[in-house]
Amino acid sequence: MNTAAGRPRPTAAALAGVAIIVVAAAVITLSVLGRRPGYAVQPIMIAVPTGAVGVLIARHQPRNPNGWLLLGIAAALLLSTVAGAYALIVYHTGRHLPFGSAGLILYQLWSPALALYLLIILLFPDGHVPAPRWRWAVWAYSLLCGGYLALLIGVAVDAIEGHRLQVDSYGGLAALDYPAGWFALVQDTILVLTLALGLSFIARQLLTWRRSSGVRRQQMKWLMAGAVIAIVGAALSVPGFTAPSGLWAWLNGVLSIGFVALPASIGVGILRYRLYEIDRLISRTLAYTIVTGLLIAAYLALAAMAHTVVPLRSPFAVALATLAAAAVFNPLRRRVQRVVDRRFNRARYDAEAIITAFAIRMQDATDLEEIRLDLLAVAYQALEPAHVLLWLPGQREPRGLDE
Repeated sequence: MNTAAGRPRPTAAALAGVAIIVVAAAVITLSVLGRRPGYAVQPIMIAVPTGAVGVLIARHQPRNPNGWLLLGIAAALLLSTVAGAYALIVYHTGRHLPFGSAGLILYQLWSPALALYLLIILLFPDGHVPAPRWRWAVWAYSLLCGGYLALLIGVAVDAIEGHRLQVDSYGGLAALDYPAGWFALVQDTILVLTLALGLSFIARQLLTWRRSSGVRRQQMKWLMAGAVIAIVGAALSVPGFTAPSGLWAWLNGVLSIGFVALPASIGVGILRYRLYEIDRLISRTLAYTIVTGLLIAAYLALAAMAHTVVPLRSPFAVALATLAAAAVFNPLRRRVQRVVDRRFNRARYDAEAIITAFAIRMQDATDLEEIRLDLLAVAYQALEPAHVLLWLPGQREPRGLDE
């Protein structure tokens, strides 16, 4: 609801945002007390942007369940991290504090919480089920997430009561990280069913994207772009997930930032903020990624060739390879950008082609009226304005294309 001045009132969404900030501060505090200041970095990088997008959506579209789901994901991730940090203080540092077992149980929130992202993908952008027949899929997926959480909590309680308290480096129970027996069978079954339903949600939105147009198509482009970046970042960071330090651990932290693209793209798509920037964003991202890869390969090849010519290990080879890579950067970027724009940013490519053709025609043009009409036509084709007028010296008023 809005006040008379038109500003949103403080709502449950705003209070949830404040609560997320408080919990994030608690995560940082407990991480420092547990002598592991880097423990909270990755969860906070995912949870805080997710919560911020959830607050924005919930305040502007309170009837859209996607905003509340994002807030729930952020809260669950931060509560899980708080619980894990507290469990580390209790069981790894040997401090005798109460509710240590509660921390081990609450830590299990993170896995089902992340699974809710796939449900948001299906409900994007307005929070409605795409068709009545998809309601059973939503209920089945929700029950699977809830059942998996209940399973994890049940196994955690059983391990605590059986005094099998082997706590891993993240504050969770080692018994859950290495499942066996009936627990492994049930867990694998739930994960397979969850993955199958999640893939069906993605396939449904891909079909929607292919059949859509206008604003809805731009919204779907934002969703797909954010999902691809998040999936690629998550997949590449998997090898460094358990590395305590070193290159893989560093890459894991850097690549996990890519997951922020998913909630960010969801927020842009739902709120329709700068929707039509997505083509430019995709083309620039692809172009610079391709150019970076080509330059790295060329740099390594040139450095190897220079070392064969100059046997001594001097900075000359490195400097030569660096100068060569810098010299070809702009020509290579322009060429790659044109190729990428031709496929992913067609509007910009067509506009440049129209302007280039106009410049060629103007080299031999002499008739002022012909130039005026051609210039107005080019403006219509390249920019697609609602109105365009041209005012030449000697005219009393500007004239359009039909005058």
